[in-house]
Amino acid sequence: MTSGSGRHVRAAPAGAAADAALEAATDVTAERVLVTGASGMLGRATAAAVAARGHGTRSFQRGPAGVPGVEDVRGSLTDAGAVERAVAGRTAVVHLAAKVGVTGPESEYRAVNVDGTRALLAAARAAGVRRFVMVSSPSVAHVGTSIVGDGAGPADPERARGPYARTKAAAELFALAEDSPEMRVLAVRPHLVWGPGDRQLVEGVLSRARRGRLPLLDGGAALVDSTYVDNAADAMVAALEAPPDAWGDAYVVTNGEPRPVRDLLAGMCRAAGVPVPTWSVPAAVARGAGGVIEALWAARPAWGEPPMTRFVAEQLSTAHWFDQRRTHEALRWTPAVTLDEGFARLAAHLRGPGAED
Repeated sequence: MTSGSGRHVRAAPAGAAADAALEAATDVTAERVLVTGASGMLGRATAAAVAARGHGTRSFQRGPAGVPGVEDVRGSLTDAGAVERAVAGRTAVVHLAAKVGVTGPESEYRAVNVDGTRALLAAARAAGVRRFVMVSSPSVAHVGTSIVGDGAGPADPERARGPYARTKAAAELFALAEDSPEMRVLAVRPHLVWGPGDRQLVEGVLSRARRGRLPLLDGGAALVDSTYVDNAADAMVAALEAPPDAWGDAYVVTNGEPRPVRDLLAGMCRAAGVPVPTWSVPAAVARGAGGVIEALWAARPAWGEPPMTRFVAEQLSTAHWFDQRRTHEALRWTPAVTLDEGFARLAAHLRGPGAED
């Protein structure tokens, strides 16, 4: 059978039969894997992809994940006892759970992204986990300037932009420092992951586009990489099964098809039958407005996420595309779903039977 991305995988038999089937077909030892954060789009896709490879799979998150063939365990990274129970009996971990956002007290991000990761690493080591995949973000190395064909630069918690990026940078550095012969650790940094079921990027874009509140900054000319969700999930499996010389390092994962921001937004809007944004605002104006909006929203937490921040303005107006050669070689992975095929799949999801308006 094939995964949603087209990568060849094996159906997942149960128990000892799964171990024997995987080991007979590949040079990979069947693992007992914990996937954290499987209630999110990428987490669900990753848990499904790991299970499809024949690994015994357990998910751990606050709400239900509901991934077929995956044991569902609920709990929080801030609960040490729940973390220990979740990792008990596991031989590998793929850690996606995180607090994501652009505003809010940094202490809340730190409690989950830093302290929660520390607790999970400690519990994993105590449980005898052999492989730990830390899911990070290219934002951990972004310091405000354009990224043009770079690889995975060093995480920089001092200069990373915003509470999410700073705390993920600190967590990545700590995780990689834990790499040892007893427990191998590597970090994967997927960039702008999107696809069917996306409640963050796609939903945010479409919501604003429907209301006519999705401007292009500097005409949307900035060249950016993004990642279709099935490709990102396959990369997580490749990281889990990575050869010995790949561990102890960080890898950026994208589709490897950089496009102007306006084209990426247009593809999502067309998939949903929503008017494509055409009006433009100077990036400098958006950054200035973002600072004012941040201050207003900080005083009124009940308003939720602000419509613009300095960080968002920066992300939409600076180039972000990466050299994938090192990732492809080290992880023995290449994306199988093109952006255009991803847009077609998104359209089928959004316009199919039972689709939301």
